Amino acid sequence: MKTLHNITRTIFIPTLLVMSVGSVSAAEPVWDANKVTLVSEKLADGVYAYYSSEAKAKEVKGLPVATSGGFVIGSDGVLLIDTMLNERLNKQVQQLVREVTDKPIRHAVNTSFHGDHSYGNMYLPAATNIIQHVNAKAYIDQHFKADTEFMMQNFGKGRGIEQIVPTTGDTLIPESGKLTIDLGGKVVQIIDFGFAQTGGDLFVWEPQSKTLWAGNPIITVKPSLPWLLDGHLLETLATLNKVYDFLPEDAKVIPGHGSMMSKQDIKWHIDYLATVKEQVQSAIDQGLTLAQTVAKVTMPKFTGYALFGWVHPALNVPAAYKDLNKLK
Repeated sequence: MKTLHNITRTIFIPTLLVMSVGSVSAAEPVWDANKVTLVSEKLADGVYAYYSSEAKAKEVKGLPVATSGGFVIGSDGVLLIDTMLNERLNKQVQQLVREVTDKPIRHAVNTSFHGDHSYGNMYLPAATNIIQHVNAKAYIDQHFKADTEFMMQNFGKGRGIEQIVPTTGDTLIPESGKLTIDLGGKVVQIIDFGFAQTGGDLFVWEPQSKTLWAGNPIITVKPSLPWLLDGHLLETLATLNKVYDFLPEDAKVIPGHGSMMSKQDIKWHIDYLATVKEQVQSAIDQGLTLAQTVAKVTMPKFTGYALFGWVHPALNVPAAYKDLNKLK
C-alpha cells in the first residue's frame, strides 16, 4: 500500500469550494447537493452516463459542475459508477436506473474515496457489492470524521452529510490491479492506472461501447484543469498519459464532473500538467523560492477555468514545486 500521505486529502485550503464564482455567493457551495437535478444519457445499448442537468451549459464556461457517473446493464444485473454525496442524489441515480431497467444493482464502483463519489454507498440495496481501491477503503477507515468535516465545510451543512455512515468496499482493487466483471452480455473492467488525483483512483472501462469513466483525475472538458489535491505532479502526468494511450481514438470519456467528452479532450489536461512541469522546473533551475515560482508561473493560456485562481497558484504550482525538488 502507498504511504499514508499519498491518500490523505489536502485540507489546508479552507475555501476549496465556497469561493465566489460568477453569481454564486461566497457563503454558498459552488454546487448545491440539495438543488442538483441529474439526467442520464444513453451512450450505447445498456450503457449510460449521468450528470447534472446544468453540466453542458456550465462546463464550456469553466464553471464547476456536480458529480457525474454512470451505469452499465447486463442480462444479470447493473453496475453503478459512483454513488453521489447524499441520499437525495443517490435516490436520483437509482431512479435513473429504474427508468430503464428493473434488474438489480449488483455492483457499485467508487472511482475515489471523495464523499461526492462514495457517501451514497449507504443508500444502496443491501445486496450490492461495493468496489473500491484498497487505498480508498484505508482512507475512509482512518479519516472518515475529518473527511465529513471537510465536505461540510465546502459543500455546506444541511446537505445530508451529517447523516452519512462510512460504508466501504466489499471488493478491493489492489495497487496496479484490474478487475473484470461479467454482467451477462456486458463485460466491465475496473482499472488502477496509477496515482492520478489520489492514491485510490479507479477507472471503469466498458470495451464494447468504448466508454471510460474517469472520475476526478479528469474534471471535465476545457477549460477545467486537474487538481493536484494530494500532490504528485509527475505520477499524475504519467498516469494521464497512460490513460490517453490506452484509449482508442473514438472512445467516449465520462469525466468526474461533466458530460461526455472525447479522448482528444484529455490532451488539454495533459498539456496543462506538462506546461506546469516545464515552467516550475525552469523556476527551480533558476533558484527561485516557492513564492517566486508561484508569481512567475502564471500560464495565462489556461486561465479560463473559474477556479484557476485557487487551483493553479495555491494547489498545483506548490505541488509541482515540491515534487520536482525531490529530484534534486
